Amino acid sequence: MWGSTRARVEGSSVSKTNKAGGPSGEDEVVDLCRELIRIDTSNYGDHSGPGERAAAEYVAEKLAEVGLEPKIFESHKGRASTVARIEGEDPSRPALLIHGHTDVVPANAQDWTHHPFSGEVADGCVWGRGAVDMKDMDAMTLAVVRDRMRSGRKPPRDIVLAFLADEEAGGTYGARYLVDKHPDLFDGVTEAIGEVGGFSFTVNEKLRLYLVETAEKGIHWMRLTVDGTAGHGSMTNGDNAITELCEAVGRLGRHKWPVRVTKTVRSFLDELSDALGTSLDPEDMDATLAKLGGIAKMIGATLRNSAAPTMLGAGYKVNVIPGQAVAHVDGRFLPGFEDEFLADLDRILGPRVKREDVHSDKALETGFDGSLVDAMQVALKAEDPIARAVPYMLSGGTDAKSFADLGIRCFGFAPLKLPPELDFAGMFHGVDERVPVDGLQFGARVLDRFIDNC
Repeated sequence: MWGSTRARVEGSSVSKTNKAGGPSGEDEVVDLCRELIRIDTSNYGDHSGPGERAAAEYVAEKLAEVGLEPKIFESHKGRASTVARIEGEDPSRPALLIHGHTDVVPANAQDWTHHPFSGEVADGCVWGRGAVDMKDMDAMTLAVVRDRMRSGRKPPRDIVLAFLADEEAGGTYGARYLVDKHPDLFDGVTEAIGEVGGFSFTVNEKLRLYLVETAEKGIHWMRLTVDGTAGHGSMTNGDNAITELCEAVGRLGRHKWPVRVTKTVRSFLDELSDALGTSLDPEDMDATLAKLGGIAKMIGATLRNSAAPTMLGAGYKVNVIPGQAVAHVDGRFLPGFEDEFLADLDRILGPRVKREDVHSDKALETGFDGSLVDAMQVALKAEDPIARAVPYMLSGGTDAKSFADLGIRCFGFAPLKLPPELDFAGMFHGVDERVPVDGLQFGARVLDRFIDNC
C-alpha cells in the first residue's frame, strides 16, 4: 500500500537514507496523521483484523528516510511493532521511551460523517479512526523526530521510539511481547511518555489546564458463567441459568461503587479547586463534574472502581432452556483497591456465578514531580502562556502497564490544545473521531520543545 520497505522481520535493521532538507515537524504532522489513519489497523482481539504490519513498515520507512535504523518485530502473522533508538548528546544519561500504538478499535463506516479510514480534513479537523487514539501522537512523534534528524539536532539523552501493535486488546502481541521477549531494546530507559495525557481543559481566558497522566486504573476483563438445568422451554424450570445470570449482571450494572480518592485524584481536585476558586467535595462531585464538559466522564470514572457488563450469550433455540449462560464484564480498579474491588464483585454476583479473568493487568500511579515533569511544564508554557500542567488518572489502561514491569516510570503526555467545545473524551472509540489540525501542529511544537529539555 505504501510502496516497498527496507525493513526486515525480527531484529533486522533498515538501511539508512538520511536525506537533507524537508518540511518542519509542524508542517508534516497533518499529512503523517492522515496517512497513518488510511492504514486500516482495526484490532478485533482475535487476529481477524488486517494486522499492524503495514503500519509498522510505513513507520520504519519514515524513520529510515532520515537515517535511523528501525527494527520490526512480528509477534504473530501481521501483528508487528517498530522500534528505533536515537543517540543523545549524553549517552551516559538514562534513556527516555516515547511509545505509541498503531492499532485501532473497529469502526462501522455507515455511522460516520466521513469514512473512518479516509483521513479526510474537514471543519478544521483530521477525521478518522485513530485520530486521537492514537495516530495523532504517532504522527507527532514521527514528524518531530524526522525534523530533528534532518536538521542534526540530537536530544539531550538517548530516546527509544516504539510504535506498537495490539494495545487495544491488552498489548499481548505488542508491548507485552517486546517486554517479555526483547527487554534489551529498553536498556537504560528509566522514564517514558505515551498516550492520553497533555490535552487541554480551558478553565477561563486566563487559565488552561493540561492534564498529564500519572496514574491509570487496573483491569479485570472477566467472563461470568452460570450453569443451570437444561430443559424444554414450555416446562417450569427453577434452575434457569439465564435468569440467574441476568439477575447477577443487573445487580452489578446498577451497583453504585463507593468513592475512593487516590493520591493522584486528590492532587487533581486540589489543582481544580484552585483553578475554579472553590473547595471541592469528592463525596459530592455532581456539580463539579458538570463544569468539566466532555472530560467529566473520564474524570468521574477515576473516583470509583467500576464493572460494566458488555456482552451476553446463552441458548441456541427458542424452546430450549440452555444449561449455561455467559456474560463478559469490563472491570476497572483504582490503584491500591484491587482486593476491595474483587471482594465487592463476588459479593454482588453471588455464589452461583463463576468468575474468571479474560485479561487482567495492574493499576499504576507515580508522583507529579521531577525534571521530566518540569520539561512538560516549560514546553507547554512556551507554546501557550496560560498553560498549567496538572496530574490526573486515566480511567482506562495503556501500554505503560507493560513498560512499568521494566522499572520504567510512565507518564501520559501527548500534547494537544483543544477547543473548549470539543468532546475529547467522546472521541475515544467513538463515532466521528477527529483531531483539530491546529491541535496537531501545537502538539508537534510542544513535543519538540519537550525533547530539547528532556
